[in-house]
Amino acid sequence: MLRPLVDKIVVKMLESEDSTKSGIILTSGSKEKSQIAEVIEVGPEGRIDGNIVEMYVKKGDKVIINKYAGSEFKYNNEDYIVVKQSDVLVIVD
Repeated sequence: MLRPLVDKIVVKMLESEDSTKSGIILTSGSKEKSQIAEVIEVGPEGRIDGNIVEMYVKKGDKVIINKYAGSEFKYNNEDYIVVKQSDVLVIVD
């Protein structure tokens, strides 16, 4: 089980599209890294530098994260990224 601390979120990146809207099939080298991820685990609310950190995302949310954010790691043969909540740009409804 993964349990992130205070303002951290564990996400799993979702696959990017294999083709463009016009139907052009993209090779793996020409695909841009996806920024859309699914939230796997969320850290608890807490204090950082005396300030209360409220968590706005929840497990199962789809989010768009900052392109270069986080630390990648592998757990049980799955790839994950740990990001700060502040690296989440958008919650996708």
